[in-house]
Amino acid sequence: MAETQIYDLLVVGGGINGVGIARDAAGRGLGVLLCEQDDLANHTSSASSKLIHGGLRYLEHFDFRLVSKALMEREVLLRAAPHIIRPLRFVMPHVASLRPAWMIRIGLLLYDHLDFGKRTLLPGSSAVDLRRHPAGEPLVPDLRRGFVYSDAWVDDARLVILNAVDAAERGATIMTHTRCVTARREGHLWEAALQSTRDGDRFSVRARCLVNAAGPWVASFLSEALGRERHLNIRQVKGSHIVVRRLFEHDHAYIFQNIDRRIVFALPYEGAYTLIGTTDLDYDGDPAAVAISTEETSYLCDLANRYFVQEITPDDVLWSYSGVRPLVDDKASDVSAVTRDYVLDLDTAGAPVLSVFGGKITTYRKLAEEAVAKLASALTVDKPAWTGEGAPLPGGDIAGADFATFLSEFRRAYPWLPADLAERLARAYGTRAVRLLADAQAFDDLGEHLGDGLYTREVRYLVYVEWARTAEDILWRRSKLGLHVAPPTVKRLDDWMGAHVAAAVAGNHPLASP
Repeated sequence: MAETQIYDLLVVGGGINGVGIARDAAGRGLGVLLCEQDDLANHTSSASSKLIHGGLRYLEHFDFRLVSKALMEREVLLRAAPHIIRPLRFVMPHVASLRPAWMIRIGLLLYDHLDFGKRTLLPGSSAVDLRRHPAGEPLVPDLRRGFVYSDAWVDDARLVILNAVDAAERGATIMTHTRCVTARREGHLWEAALQSTRDGDRFSVRARCLVNAAGPWVASFLSEALGRERHLNIRQVKGSHIVVRRLFEHDHAYIFQNIDRRIVFALPYEGAYTLIGTTDLDYDGDPAAVAISTEETSYLCDLANRYFVQEITPDDVLWSYSGVRPLVDDKASDVSAVTRDYVLDLDTAGAPVLSVFGGKITTYRKLAEEAVAKLASALTVDKPAWTGEGAPLPGGDIAGADFATFLSEFRRAYPWLPADLAERLARAYGTRAVRLLADAQAFDDLGEHLGDGLYTREVRYLVYVEWARTAEDILWRRSKLGLHVAPPTVKRLDDWMGAHVAAAVAGNHPLASP
């Protein structure tokens, strides 16, 4: 019988933390296998507020360490992926009955400086007269004063995908729709049974270390698959968002205060829409079945109506999404006050297993770096940390992180592309858009037009390079085209995937034991 391949690291979970760890480890020369039971970014990592931010509201809970770490990461990520991460100015209308102006101003001054001088791409905060600022026009007339500050927007699911692509290009094996059923220690190794969630095929792998990055399933994976006791308690927090037709024309976002002391964002989204969220609720159900409730929808609509002239009702909601955040239970009475920081729990009673508890998308890279460092002695890691400054994600090698100049050059190189399609491709793929288009010189070179600007050349790229397996993978995670395309386009894409994906997936389980 042939020997089962031995990896340095088996990573369970294809969310942002799992792919970040896989990328970091692969870049240090380690043999990495990552398995994900569904699609990459299928759950929590595609259900965020789409922000790379320090977390202004965490200052009220005196979580200065987390805010500082996140603000420093914000600058690193803006440079690493300027195609999918971009600066965003936020407007906070002042409501005197909720927080005094002096408190907000002091908080913003702290926010400007807690990165200890790392901020170079974003302007600082300032007070603003909403009667004269464009962001004041959509707001109710009694809001006359406000504050403006900077953070960044991110395509969260694509951030996951690009980390996985980079990990694979550095030698990692990425296996989607593959569940780790059980894993047990065999001497100094882990022996894991993996199973395809598509065809049920089972196979085994061995690894020197195991990383439990299963997100909302981190605790159940420990107990059910590994048979281990957990040392930390998890508080599952549900966050929901709604999408409505655009409520304002300008390019700023809003941060709104509520009477319950929580804050909600209203963000420009996909050109024609406004994204509103998030809620914060304790959740004890199945993370895979999480969905927005009628109460949450009403809560978000009511809050928006306190600020915007144009009122919305639940009937105006075009799309909604929800996710479950697995936060470390710090016994906070208010769910919004539960820390968003992470804990890396290392069990070395035999072959090491590292479990990831908590975290936020902004600090994933730092989490990954610290995770590999914790495993360094067991894996004899020789190469130092490398994912910081000067390590762009795929497509992010844009000179000076200047996307506007890159887009202008891209349009000149492909003058036959409509402006909206050129910008969409440049935003999604960055410099990799040139690789996707290759020698294309006209629409006929893009393959079959499935409708609404989606061509089979792009679809093939997503299948063969980015592990897309269904129309949903493409329309709602690798893009947000699901908000824009007509039903006939969805049908043609679904038919094309059904006819072509099997060939791409063939041999997806090369590790099967003989």
